[in-house]
This record gives sequence, C-alpha cells and structure tokens, in this order.
Amino acid sequence: MYGASDPAAAERTAFRRAEKQYKLYKLPNLKGRSRSRSKPAGVEGGGGDLSAVVDFHALLAGDGELPAGIGRCDCAGFDRPVFCFLDRPGFYFIPGALSTEEQCYWIRESLKTFPQPPNRTNLTAIYGSISDLFIAAKNQKILVEVENPDVQEKNEQNNGGKPRSKNFKFVDDSEIQKGADCRSTTATTLVRKLRWSTLGLQFDWSKRNYDVSFPHNKISDALASLAKNMAIPAMPSGEEFKPEAAIVNYYGPSDMLGGHVDDMEADWTKPIVSISLGCKCIFLLGGKTRDEVPTAMFLRSGDIVLMAGEARECFHGVPRIFTESDHQEISALVSQLYGDDDCFILDYIKNSRININIRQVY
Repeated sequence: MYGASDPAAAERTAFRRAEKQYKLYKLPNLKGRSRSRSKPAGVEGGGGDLSAVVDFHALLAGDGELPAGIGRCDCAGFDRPVFCFLDRPGFYFIPGALSTEEQCYWIRESLKTFPQPPNRTNLTAIYGSISDLFIAAKNQKILVEVENPDVQEKNEQNNGGKPRSKNFKFVDDSEIQKGADCRSTTATTLVRKLRWSTLGLQFDWSKRNYDVSFPHNKISDALASLAKNMAIPAMPSGEEFKPEAAIVNYYGPSDMLGGHVDDMEADWTKPIVSISLGCKCIFLLGGKTRDEVPTAMFLRSGDIVLMAGEARECFHGVPRIFTESDHQEISALVSQLYGDDDCFILDYIKNSRININIRQVY
C-alpha cells in the first residue's frame, strides 16, 4: 500500500522522482525580501521546484481563466467552490472549506478525543490502551511500565483479546523511585510519536482490512455530519454518504506519506473525505501506476479533498509539510488558539499537520 515491492524500481518511477523533488527542495528565506513579484494565478513561487505546484486558493482569488486541465464544478445543494482536474474523474478540491473556528475544533478533537480508547493508534501495539494522553502531556506526566491485573484486563479488551505481557500507566515524576529500573517515557514524547488513530470501524494495518472484532465506537455525529455535507460533490445523485470509519494521520516536521492507493473499502464510487489541518503541505495526485507523472498541489488548513470513482485508483501521497514560519500559513489558527489547553495545542500545530480521512466501508 505504501511502497513498491522493489525499492530500486520505485526509485525510477515518475511518482518517486516527484516525491524526492519536493522532499529535498530548499525553500528560500523570504525575510526582508520583496514579495511583490508578480506570478501567475494558481502557481506558487514563480520559478524553481515549486513553479508547477497548483494553488487552488490563488485560482479562487483570481478572476482570469483557469489553467488548462482544471475546471470548476457546480453542485446542486452545495454552497462552496469546488475545483477538479479534467483528466482525473472523481477528484474534487474544496479550498477553505472549514472556517478557522471549525479548524481549531477539529485540531482539538484530533489531539484530545480521537486517540482515546477504544480507538487504536500506532502506540497501542507498544503500550496497550492509553487513556487521556493529551491531559497527561499537558500535566507533564510520565508513562511507566507496571504490573497491574486491572490494567492487563483493560489492555486485552483493547487489543482484540490478545494478552499483553507489559502494562503501562501515567505517573508524576515524583512517583518514580530514584534508581528504579523501569521503562518510562514522557507523555509529551508520546504525543510527538503519534502517527495515526482509527475511528469507527478499526483498520488492522497488519492485515490491511477492517477488523470488526476490535472494540469501537461509531463515528461522532459532528464528524459524520461534516463528512456527509462535504461529500455531496462526489456522491452519486440521490445517495447519501455513510461515514463508518476514519483514519487520522499526524505529521511531524520531517514526515511524509509515500505514494499509495486506498483500496480496502468495498465501494469505490463513494468518496474518501480528506480534511487538512495545521501546516501547509504538498499533495501529489498521480495516475493508476507510479510511472505516470503526478500533479502537485498545495493543501492548507481547512481545505478538503474528495476522491471517488476513478480517482480512488490513483496513486497519491504527501512528500512534505511546510513548518518554516514563512510558509506554514497558520496565522489564523495562532490567533484563535489562546486558552489554557490551547497553549499545548498551539505548540504542537506550529510544526505539525493533521489529516482526517473519513470513509464509507460497506
């Protein structure tokens, strides 16, 4: 799903070359330099490695003709602008779909609520069921290994019934005996190690399918309602999107998501609703093989992408996020994140990106 079986062959593909191009590109330092240089609508940078990156926000603000191959979609009952690529049926881009307040809400949910059990994360396989990770990080707690039958039972319930030999709990620094030989890590470190969480029906990464035996809750009403409303441009006429699962991806400063195809849902006519939050990134949309040259575009906080039908068969990925202060484009978020809990969230989102992908499984 996330890489070719032959790494050497993958290095030679057009998709891989594009990934390396954007991953390795060095951004110029724009401090103290004029930004008044004119550039075509829909193009960032005016030259160099970013000259071909599509900027839908610039297209939205411009009043000229759209570049070749890009169209606008008129969707009955949908009040936001929608762009598409004429040669990629089923792909839709909704720039600025979420208000700043909505973005802040979903960033908070992604850090405070979505990693909560019974939802599984990349940390579950190592540490078992971890509750209140965000609160523990805010209070500077430390996760230590313990022997506790109650914790053992809870971990088994959230690990598909499989026994675990190690159990962990959060404690204050003062509770750790000096000289004690125990495995420990700070909650803040764990938040930074968070890479994914699964909502609704739980996706089993080892088997690449949805495992209904894992305990799970339904997608929250608020997230389900948002996904249903945003999926309208990509839905077959007269049908309603039914959110059953979601994967939340957490990107650190140097993280990327290699080219892959999301192919584990039964009905590809139904879209994946992909919500971007936090730092700006580059998104690559390729073709049905890695040999096809991908199109690069900017994704900013509040943008939503829909992929349905033929677009579901296209390789796509995120080669880089922009954490540099001149390029992250999160000033609106910074102005809204000022509460007690938000201090920790603001520190996190200044060099991170969160992506919520909502799916109809059956």
